[in-house]
Amino acid sequence: MGANMARRLKDEGYILTAVYDSEPSKRTSLGNELRCEAAATPARVAECSDTILTVISDDAGMRHIFSPQRSDSLLTYAQGRLFINCATLSPQVHRDIETLLEQHGGHSLEACMAGSITQARNGTLYLMCGGKVEAFERAQLLLASLGSSIRHIGGAGEAAKVKALVNMVMNINTAGLAEGLGLGAALGLDLSMLRDVFGQTGAPRGYSRRMEKICSIVPMTAISLQPMPPKTRALRSRWDAQPACRYLWPKPHWSSINDWSRWARVNWINRPSPN
Repeated sequence: MGANMARRLKDEGYILTAVYDSEPSKRTSLGNELRCEAAATPARVAECSDTILTVISDDAGMRHIFSPQRSDSLLTYAQGRLFINCATLSPQVHRDIETLLEQHGGHSLEACMAGSITQARNGTLYLMCGGKVEAFERAQLLLASLGSSIRHIGGAGEAAKVKALVNMVMNINTAGLAEGLGLGAALGLDLSMLRDVFGQTGAPRGYSRRMEKICSIVPMTAISLQPMPPKTRALRSRWDAQPACRYLWPKPHWSSINDWSRWARVNWINRPSPN
């Protein structure tokens, strides 16, 4: 995501001074592509720039690059800089980072993203922002090049709460779609036909893209599934003992949704079509 956001900003005419990645080969490759410095440390990125965007995978990584105990952290050159943090992290981490930056003379804005790599490249991300109003106003012009929808949610950590809700809804949505596709495969349907159905105007946003991914994944899920827990195996045995109910919908209640998902993806795919 971060690399494609950098490419987008380059296309929009922004001057990129430095990029950093924990893997040297990646930062060297991207630096060569964007014709900017492949910085050896996060501190070097902040030294070269007045606005720094971070896309970090987890809370620990975020605390590492903003650690006050490290001489190579972003805090080394925080004075006067604006840090736009785009990762999906715990709300408390965003609040702690904002406090640290203010103590070192910097400014912080969380800009949680919703979207895909393609949207990052095309500048059509959905950005939920949290932080001081003045930081949001300072970042607005740059964020307009990255997102088609930009909202200031509230103070630090508030956008992360909204992003958690967005992720929950999207994941439930995707899980339901996968269950339906598994059933469709078991019933002998041509799943490629469903791509057209969900791709029609008026279909829920993002369904067509998820269809493309899931249609190719669902038939292979049985290969890597974990063993079924004993409790779930017993429930399944009782379910299988009722031929008249075997294909009823909704499904029986298992001990957890994960137990059900492991069962459904194997059994609905491998079952013969009902008469």
